[in-house]
Amino acid sequence: MNPLSSTPLALRSNDLSRRSLLATTAKSLLGVGLMPSMEHLFSSKAFAVGEGSATQKQVATARNVIFLYMSGGQSHLDTWDVKPDNKEVMGPTKAIKTSADGVQISEYLPRLAKQGHHLCLLNAVATNTAAHEQANYFMHTSFGLRSTIKHPGLGAWLSFFQGSGNPALPAYVYVGNDSRHPGAGFFAKKHGPLMVNNPEAGLQNVKPQNGVTEDRFALRRDIAQALDAEFVSTHPNRNVKAYSDMYDDAVRLMRSEDLTAFDLTKEPEELRKAYGKESFGQGCLLARRLVEHGVRFVEVSLGSWDTHVANFISTPKLCDTLDQAMATLLSDLESRGLLESTMVVVASEFGRTPKINQNQGRDHYPVFSCVLAGGGIQGGQKYGSTTKDGSGVESGKVSPVDINATIGYALGLPLDQVIYSPTKRPFTVADKGQPLVHLFS
Repeated sequence: MNPLSSTPLALRSNDLSRRSLLATTAKSLLGVGLMPSMEHLFSSKAFAVGEGSATQKQVATARNVIFLYMSGGQSHLDTWDVKPDNKEVMGPTKAIKTSADGVQISEYLPRLAKQGHHLCLLNAVATNTAAHEQANYFMHTSFGLRSTIKHPGLGAWLSFFQGSGNPALPAYVYVGNDSRHPGAGFFAKKHGPLMVNNPEAGLQNVKPQNGVTEDRFALRRDIAQALDAEFVSTHPNRNVKAYSDMYDDAVRLMRSEDLTAFDLTKEPEELRKAYGKESFGQGCLLARRLVEHGVRFVEVSLGSWDTHVANFISTPKLCDTLDQAMATLLSDLESRGLLESTMVVVASEFGRTPKINQNQGRDHYPVFSCVLAGGGIQGGQKYGSTTKDGSGVESGKVSPVDINATIGYALGLPLDQVIYSPTKRPFTVADKGQPLVHLFS
């Protein structure tokens, strides 16, 4: 049967908008709504590997990354970089001991204190801006925010160099809500994250619409391919092929048994409660399920850390959510033999001021803390320190680009390999960042 024989003449018209057709085919022809936005797809040009650039990779210590992003600027002084002898800086927040000798953290993180032997605290991270959007972008990409180019996130670099750990699932998943996420940057869209807004809802729109049988689904796909055939043959470039490949990826995912990785109802209710029933806790549980099924990079976001007002009311609540979810995640990964191969990262765009403002809040500050665990990192240590009042770096200063280089190093990414963007500009995974190799066991 000719798949075009029953297609209205209007759909075969050369006047039909190709952009409109391609943007709506996944939903209206295939009867699904899985595909991400194709915006800018056809305006992108090819990028290339720089000639003569180094290709040798270090031996990877981690296969997966679970990146826990504290959106809004986490107060490092009320979490990881406590100053027990300075009440003026700490306010009502107190320090407690951890399971690691000589390492203290905030009293708001009691469960993680028991996991201190897994944690590596980086307490002297300094960024180049204290503005949310710019610092968020810098933390995710290692590059400054520009209007002329969009840089890839670290998960996109991993997908580009190493591909997916499971051909039926994406290499990169983001759990949360952030329309400003850099995603694939200048890479093909397939290297960007699959966005999951609600971890408890599972992956939406991955089944044909009601009444769409397997045969009808196949027919609709044949129609879509036939409609695209002339355009594809006329424009044999990588971006058109990437669009076609995304259809294939969508169908492969829909038919994969590994789709169950997104279904949290498969987990015991007791474990789900242990992670915390908030979206962040369930997102961390989803992250563990995804890495088990071969997803290499999962980011889970926890927002509302912008505590200009009532810091000592908001921060303990946020810490409780983080504490419960992350402590359970570390224990869960360890019990399944996954912590050694999975690096868990806690990061934010910047920290909060040592000075407590008139509204009992803390304002933006370009010095903060990050945490690494698993994936070859030696736990039970802290690296770097700030001054007694927390106002500056005393030793061990690192930048977000160094943290990204450290994550890339653990994954075995070629940190010095040059990739040229569509505008022919050279880029590497973490710009000029240097991996903190001494942190590894």
